[in-house]
Amino acid sequence: MQRRGRPWARYLYSTALYLLSPLIWQRVWREQTLTNPRRERLGLLPRRQAVEPVIWLHCASVGEVLAARPLIEALLARYPHRRLVVTTMTATGAERVLALSRALREPASADAAAGPLEHHFVALDFPGSVRRFIARLNPALAIFFETELWPNMLSSCHRRGIPTAVVNGRLSPRAYRGYRRLRPLMQDALSHVDWLAAKSTADAERFRSLGMAAVDIEVVGSLKYDLTPTTETEALSRQLSLRLGSRPVWAAGSTHPGEEELLLQTHARLRQHYPSALLILVPRHPQRFDAVAALCQERGLAMARRSRDELPDARTAVYLGDTMGELLSLYGAADLAFVGGSLMPIGGHNLLEPAAMGVPVLTGPELANFEDVAETLREAAALVEVPDSEALVEALVALFIDEAERHRLAAAGQAVMAANRGALERTMTGISAMLGE
Repeated sequence: MQRRGRPWARYLYSTALYLLSPLIWQRVWREQTLTNPRRERLGLLPRRQAVEPVIWLHCASVGEVLAARPLIEALLARYPHRRLVVTTMTATGAERVLALSRALREPASADAAAGPLEHHFVALDFPGSVRRFIARLNPALAIFFETELWPNMLSSCHRRGIPTAVVNGRLSPRAYRGYRRLRPLMQDALSHVDWLAAKSTADAERFRSLGMAAVDIEVVGSLKYDLTPTTETEALSRQLSLRLGSRPVWAAGSTHPGEEELLLQTHARLRQHYPSALLILVPRHPQRFDAVAALCQERGLAMARRSRDELPDARTAVYLGDTMGELLSLYGAADLAFVGGSLMPIGGHNLLEPAAMGVPVLTGPELANFEDVAETLREAAALVEVPDSEALVEALVALFIDEAERHRLAAAGQAVMAANRGALERTMTGISAMLGE
């Protein structure tokens, strides 16, 4: 069917970008830490020497890269003759891609650069930048993860005849309300998407109401349910668990500013009931590791830091998970797991990560970004929700007392994972069709 774009909305959007460019570049200049990312932001990728056809996957940041890992591994396995290029918007996302590439490299290779993934920073969505970016990358297929809808990038792919897909497509109610105010621009962007693999019927309807053609939307489920811990992840988890011994251990992962203060208060109160209790604390953003370490010291809590290969002893109250790529292992080493971003108005983070490790899942009330996953876990009685940090203390105490309930929650979470797998296979079927294979 013929698609109706709104090029005038894209032109207004581009004008606004140019007007805001000093602020945009100020932020880019401040954030980037890797080699030469600013040239890539202008679309100036290194000129390619390789001749393999390219599959391009774009993920915004760390969370999306982690969620995309099953897809990345499936693409590498099915298309070994193609080069998989993964782009990110943030430096922390870039670090995660590079760490993943090292983890996936051939065992015989000692060179980190020999990993199977090629990373670049995505060009900023200025018309000239994206034209240069697409021309140099020249992918056979462009895949955008979740809600990465960049109007000029999508338009540029369309003009060059590059098929585009949005996978694990989701729009939270809050994001939908924001996009709805920009409906002409979103309609233009979505008119250049060839296939959208939505997580749920509700997500599909939100995309459709923004202008996406219903015929190009398919509900495939969430790739997050296809998360399978690697052998290395499980081995590290067992190793840590053995070192921690029989003391009560709970983990708080993907935490945010303001949340750590509440969680440390919670832990201090928990230790009134269980003096040997240990908190594994994993902040969401690596640039905050030192600040959270300082916060623990200010509270007078004995701390060990994972990044320094320190291991908790009997005196240690907090084990700071200040490393990249080990969140699943750290969750798995705990008896209970609290998923952060849910005590503050952040919208929550991936509730399925601890479930995949067979650990009971606790969360606060702020779940706007994961409401569909939360509802699935609720229906299976596989989620403990608390309204605030006071209630979190009570829930932790009750669960440390009740070993049978801990086992039931863990089994229920793993059953949810098993029952909802399949999105990866359906997504790969759609990608294969787009590649004509």
